Amino acid sequence: MFKQLEYSVITVMMEHPPLPHTSTKMAAFGHTFPFYAGPKPTFPMDTALAVIITIFLTALVTFIVILPGIRGKMRLFWLLRVVTSLFIGAVILAVNFSSEWSVGQVSTNTSYKAFSSEWISVDVGLQVGLGGVNITLTGTPVQQLNETINYNEEFTWRLGENYAEEYEKALEKGLPDPVLYLAEKFTPNSPCGLHGQYRLAGHYTSAMLWVAFLCWLLANVMLSMPVLAYGGHMLLATGIFQLLGLLFFSMATSLTPPCPLYLGTAVLHTHCGPAFWITLATGLLCVLLGLAMAVAHRMQPHRLKAFFNQSGGEGSVLEWNPEEGGFLSPRYQSTAESPEPQDIPLLEASSETCCKEEHPREPDCAP
Repeated sequence: MFKQLEYSVITVMMEHPPLPHTSTKMAAFGHTFPFYAGPKPTFPMDTALAVIITIFLTALVTFIVILPGIRGKMRLFWLLRVVTSLFIGAVILAVNFSSEWSVGQVSTNTSYKAFSSEWISVDVGLQVGLGGVNITLTGTPVQQLNETINYNEEFTWRLGENYAEEYEKALEKGLPDPVLYLAEKFTPNSPCGLHGQYRLAGHYTSAMLWVAFLCWLLANVMLSMPVLAYGGHMLLATGIFQLLGLLFFSMATSLTPPCPLYLGTAVLHTHCGPAFWITLATGLLCVLLGLAMAVAHRMQPHRLKAFFNQSGGEGSVLEWNPEEGGFLSPRYQSTAESPEPQDIPLLEASSETCCKEEHPREPDCAP
């Protein structure tokens, strides 16, 4: 009986040979990783950044469509104002959701899975943002050990998110060792202290960027009204709050000595990423534009009004019309359009009027 059973098993194995040995693939899951739902669909960039860029590009295209309706040199000035304003607003929002404030990348040979002696050659990337970390693992080549080694994992610590729970879920999924090693360094219980360090920096920097975004909105509103000086002040405040955010991020991330990140035969070092530098450039741009508007308002107010299409000429005076909104809606009127004053002495005019009324037929009262 046992011999018949053994013979039947051998026959089945000969007719249906097993699949090649793979350490993490199972045929029952349709060639997917065990305890892992499968490779996530990759997108060229972060979805939040894609939405922000799409919104601002749509606004830019809309303004360009109506550009031919503006005449003369004001078309160039108007386009320059729109492009600069949209660029500043898009940068403030994009860097707030970016994961490239502190980045690092290294190529190394390291172990792949727990309880396995197999090593792989990979590129490991670490991106630290204001709301979490993003870890990438790409094989060189991608196909190694009969697998596709291409991971992109995110661990967040934003308000309402629990970093420790996300790390536990990553352990249950059975992610590769390099991903789990870097994610463990940012856990609250890690002796490196990276979690509290970057979490504190992210909260304060994000708050400053949101205040800068509000100042940018107020600057746009004021620059569309005849209060250009206050619009310049709000633009200056926009740059100052961006620089304050950078200061908080730099101070918070330098409170503790750097934690060494050993990955196989190499060490991963981090440095300031693109989001940090583009925020610095935009903040300095806002400060320079705010100072330039303050100086122009003092030295050449008429040219500043002409640049923002709020002047009717060099001799423009400000006329207040209560029916059009009082002091909130001033209207500029050129001196050429206003009636010319008549220089008539008050005493002479009154004496001539009295003379004509009392002695209308006397020649002395004739003009």
